[in-house]
Amino acid sequence: MEANATKIAVVTGAGSGIGRAVAVELLRTGWSVVLAGRRAERLEETAALARAVLAEGSPGDTGEGAGKDGTSSCVRTDVSRPDEVAALFAAVRERFGRLDLLFNNAGTFGPGGVPFEELPYDAWRHVVGTNLDGAFLCAQAAYRQMKEQDPQGGRIINNGSISAHAPRPHSVAYTATKHALTGLTKSLSLDGRPYRIACGQIDIGNAATDMTERMRSGVLQANGEVAVEPVMDVADVARTVRHMAELPLEANVQFATVLASAMPFVGRG
Repeated sequence: MEANATKIAVVTGAGSGIGRAVAVELLRTGWSVVLAGRRAERLEETAALARAVLAEGSPGDTGEGAGKDGTSSCVRTDVSRPDEVAALFAAVRERFGRLDLLFNNAGTFGPGGVPFEELPYDAWRHVVGTNLDGAFLCAQAAYRQMKEQDPQGGRIINNGSISAHAPRPHSVAYTATKHALTGLTKSLSLDGRPYRIACGQIDIGNAATDMTERMRSGVLQANGEVAVEPVMDVADVARTVRHMAELPLEANVQFATVLASAMPFVGRG
């Protein structure tokens, strides 16, 4: 691929939150992005938001993709279903012929506030199916394409969590899957070396999205108290992901932790 060619990304969970913010940031700076998610109407909203941002222009942007032509396309995908993941990456191959980036972002917290002993097995399986099985399926499909394409290589960025370091109360399914994603990231980093496939992970704490809205009204702490927690602009997360994505394949951010500076994570509360 020519050095100035538009790069191609797949963003899962692109219909809301962090996935939407990252997709818009990549499109704003010249990437072509395939938006994947379970709700087609939300994907179309993301594409429309990106078009509006592009129409406004981004004076002074010096990103690697600035000034290039990028396009978006929407592919409704449940990442926990192997057939739908296969169809997603087949669509990428058919339209673009290659893949430079997978942002493995789709995820769910599961039922909130449920004590461990009361968590239904179906709820556990739903979280594992989305957060872990889905990440594996998408990473495997992207890996295969990156290995086979010419020029060879690409980058996978897994969306971990602060929970990959320290859990919240009543979060066993979410926390277990995010710890497992760290193992997926490390294994992919090793297995991808011969094929110029780089893999990194971003662990995010309290980005302001619908998923973290409860932080502003109060969330259960480890000591049993309920406390309001600071949040950060999700755009700051998106810019971090773009930085990781635009490094040459000879360099990799293996793990990045991006969090609201004053949230109760470092230290004792």
